[in-house]
Amino acid sequence: MVTAGDFRNGVTFEMDGNVYSIIEFQHVKPGKGAAFVRTKIRNVISGAVTEKTFNPNDKYPTAFIERKDMEYLYNDGDLYYFMDSETYEQLPISPNVLGDNFRFVKENMVCKVLSYKGNVFGIEPPNFVELQVTETEPGVKGDTATNVTKPATLETGAEIKVPIFINEGEMIRVDTRTGEYMERA
Repeated sequence: MVTAGDFRNGVTFEMDGNVYSIIEFQHVKPGKGAAFVRTKIRNVISGAVTEKTFNPNDKYPTAFIERKDMEYLYNDGDLYYFMDSETYEQLPISPNVLGDNFRFVKENMVCKVLSYKGNVFGIEPPNFVELQVTETEPGVKGDTATNVTKPATLETGAEIKVPIFINEGEMIRVDTRTGEYMERA
């Protein structure tokens, strides 16, 4: 059990038959009246974010989210297949579970598959991936203004902004959490 007074970012708990994760929290002690905890919580299954206040003495059962390393194998058009590296079992996952940052994942890459009581609700790709630029405009020589970017298509089909000195065929490192160019690989 976790009390609302012990809420911290990332804590997961069950409430009303759903699983929630704390995104932001603030312990409030007004001049008059009882203290309370103001939070922003995300339903980990649906992804919906809501704001809610709690009494600091409220207790909720802790939810244990299983994070398992699995290798992305292939996509057959309808489902994406992941393999458990220990048992070699394949797990088909529907595209609506994957999330936006999955566009940076290529075949044979290891991701964390998130599940609660056996139900998969999300995928966490590695924080940083190295991908090849497959299509981009050539940089103009002499154009040296700072922070000038251009669109580039990566080997996974994702489009991001890169500095003008990046050319086709180069390997770059991308932060999958923000979708931003980090550096040459």
